[in-house]
Amino acid sequence: MERRLLPPCILFVATIVLAHAGAVSGATQTEQSREGIITTFAPLVERVAPSVVTVFTTQTVSRGLTANPFSDDALRQFFGGRAPQKQDKQTLQGLGSGVIVSRDGYILTANHVISGADEIMIGLGNDLRKFRAKKIGTDPGTDVALLKIDENNLSSINFADSDKARAGDLVLAIGNPFGLRQTVTMGIISAVGRGGMGIVDYENFIQTDAAINTGNSGGALVDIDGRLLGINTAIFTKSGGNQGIGFAIPANLARDVMQSLREKGRVVRGYIGASVQSLTPELADAMKLKGQLTGALVGEVEPNAPAAKAGIKTGDVITSVNGKKVNDPRELRLTIGSMAPGTKAQIDVNREGQTKKFDVQLSEMPPGAAEEGAETSSEETAEPEKTTVFGGVGVTNMTEDIRTALDLPKDVQGVVIADIDAESPAAQAGLREGDVIQEVNKQPVKSVKDLLAIGKKLKPHEKILMRVYSQGRSGYVALEPK
Repeated sequence: MERRLLPPCILFVATIVLAHAGAVSGATQTEQSREGIITTFAPLVERVAPSVVTVFTTQTVSRGLTANPFSDDALRQFFGGRAPQKQDKQTLQGLGSGVIVSRDGYILTANHVISGADEIMIGLGNDLRKFRAKKIGTDPGTDVALLKIDENNLSSINFADSDKARAGDLVLAIGNPFGLRQTVTMGIISAVGRGGMGIVDYENFIQTDAAINTGNSGGALVDIDGRLLGINTAIFTKSGGNQGIGFAIPANLARDVMQSLREKGRVVRGYIGASVQSLTPELADAMKLKGQLTGALVGEVEPNAPAAKAGIKTGDVITSVNGKKVNDPRELRLTIGSMAPGTKAQIDVNREGQTKKFDVQLSEMPPGAAEEGAETSSEETAEPEKTTVFGGVGVTNMTEDIRTALDLPKDVQGVVIADIDAESPAAQAGLREGDVIQEVNKQPVKSVKDLLAIGKKLKPHEKILMRVYSQGRSGYVALEPK
């Protein structure tokens, strides 16, 4: 099953999006039979529809492949191969949805609907009166974007308290599937608090079975009072169309992001400066953390960041924040991200089986969470030689050319995986070409020589705990050789 962030409908490329709707205040806008059964949502839809908008985007792109810093292409520049070729530019027309959230023209949509757009136009109502939209701000971490048009006395939607949403509640999606404006679908909330899918950084989705299709992305999921429950953003699909599993950003989260974007033009979040990952049974076993299967494993701590200053180290497992249990990295990100910079948080960790408490004063998350690192001093410039370790992993020393090709931060040290046997235990554990092995069994690795020396000390069939830099962050991998 494929997880798909729903892009706007590109006019000659089939993509996916999610639903959107409008506003109503007051009592439930439904009609009931004598028995009390709802027989129509027409009054509600008629009240909500004016706040439903169409989002048109225009974007100029270069067609063709762009080198992925962790792809085979970057490595093949050193180990044989060809560089990707440039392609001609092309103009794409996109179509999505949005929700009017204030009478003076503020509109919420999904960030991916307008990301990269050179021009954004808003179409109001069935007659599509068009207005040029200004981008007030975006937040890729939640997939929320805020737009503004110069128009007043618009019909805006009211917000529901999405924290009170429950599985089984009736919901409506109103939007523009395949360009069919003002289309309404109905379903229920299938689940709340969905996350861990890798769609965006801050996942706390409302799941619904209301039909969602191409052209609805950035629109609204509304309750039976016509209030905004969420901004629709993604679906699970095999076919590329609706299969009854859609996701919406909770209205409370979208509203917090909107207010920050209006006031500051950006989202201000708390930050501890630690990269975390899920604690798997294999990792818990390798780290000798008996019985610890929940929490957020610290894979990297930024120097001089709040976590480092408080004493948190790599290998610690964060188990709670201010007494609230942390089950996984998603919950930690949501909890810390929702706190204001300057706030003090008491963070409990499991360190090698013992509980430790740290008082951490949060800082503000820097743009892109960019990290500064120390200079490295590699002098190698020739094509590097590869050495095979761990039964099928080809590694090489870091060079400045490789660092540049893979876009590695200057503070990342270790040996680079140049190739890997797909059937090897390392590949099955998730290692891949372009990853950087930084530690083995908590011993630092700065060269192939270090790695070989550590390998010679390993006992037959001994479990290996690796700290690896991959896809922009460091984390742990448990490897059990055959």
